[in-house]
Amino acid sequence: MSLKRIRLELARTPDHPDGSNRHGYEFVAPLDAGGHLVAADWPKARDACMVRRFWAGADDEHGRLIHRHDGKWAFSYAAGDDDDEPIFRFDKHVFRQGEYVSVTEHDGVTRPFKVVDVRAALNVT
Repeated sequence: MSLKRIRLELARTPDHPDGSNRHGYEFVAPLDAGGHLVAADWPKARDACMVRRFWAGADDEHGRLIHRHDGKWAFSYAAGDDDDEPIFRFDKHVFRQGEYVSVTEHDGVTRPFKVVDVRAALNVT
């Protein structure tokens, strides 16, 4: 299985008309050769699927990429669903530089993020 380290940075928003490289996420996920998430590989790699949320003016948050029982993907920082950040159509996205992803954050606001880097994280067999 191939795990990739993916970096998302805030895309253009009213508060950040040029986007921001100081706001975003870095996470590890199993991807296929086309850049799609491989849900079938996630259970074997779940311990490696970490996420770091970085946000200017706030401490970094560390958690996990999870595949919830309802079939949706989310970033989770603590046990339970209260802090989960659902990712819109995460399983349909292609993770390649220049692509966009929407994340519903802690404050309930859905924000756009741009994929700025995808590289090998490690291989798990």
